[in-house]
Amino acid sequence: MITSGQQLFINSTIPVLRRDERIIGVALGGSYITRDKMDEYSGLDFTIVVEDDKYEEVLRERVEIAEKFGTLLASFTGEHIHQPELLICMYDEPLLHVDLNFVRTDMLTYRFDNPIVMHQRGTVLSDAIARYPYQKSATDMQWYEDRFWIWVHFIATRIARGELFDSIESLSFLRLNVLGPLILIKNGFPPRGVRHIEDCPTDAKSLTETIAEYDRASCLRALKAAANLYISLRGVNKAGLFTRDLAESRALRYLNSLEAKLKL
Repeated sequence: MITSGQQLFINSTIPVLRRDERIIGVALGGSYITRDKMDEYSGLDFTIVVEDDKYEEVLRERVEIAEKFGTLLASFTGEHIHQPELLICMYDEPLLHVDLNFVRTDMLTYRFDNPIVMHQRGTVLSDAIARYPYQKSATDMQWYEDRFWIWVHFIATRIARGELFDSIESLSFLRLNVLGPLILIKNGFPPRGVRHIEDCPTDAKSLTETIAEYDRASCLRALKAAANLYISLRGVNKAGLFTRDLAESRALRYLNSLEAKLKL
């Protein structure tokens, strides 16, 4: 359920964007698409479509544009998630997380939902959304398979050496970049790390077994659980996959040998 503060922010933002002739469309995505998912903790995800020949100009001014929407406390761009065009913002009164994604129409090809159009010039935005179907799961299973067993062996060596903080963080990396996305794909959701993994309760319970305490035996048990969960999830998407059987066999054997060697 959208809150009055969230709605107030939307109501103040759309007119500002509508008055900017360089902006040809505005849409809202994320939790706003399914209102039952929105709550007081939800952020707002704006897609702001800019005329092609004005795009670079608007990008240079995006912080100044964002400051017109409310009390902007801080902002930064999204290079860390390979979206340099994204401006991630924190507003006050109400305290609110807001993503402002500045795009051209051709960039709408790369999206994971169908945002709700709030403003457009003619039908430019709705036409682009219809022309470019969103990606339900842009996942290359071979990418995971080529890397997973190398990562398992690497994490195992860190556990053996006693580098437990690094081991715990590496297990988190597997959850965020491999196991979480595969669980979400299995359940028909976009592969966004571990976002909303609780909507998949059975698989989420299995994922908890990959969480380690600051203890070598716990880290090793969590890594074995991660390997077993990956094998289970891979089975759902195995068609056409070149499995790295020998790498898998050797990595699992190494885990078992460590367990015996370290008397865990």
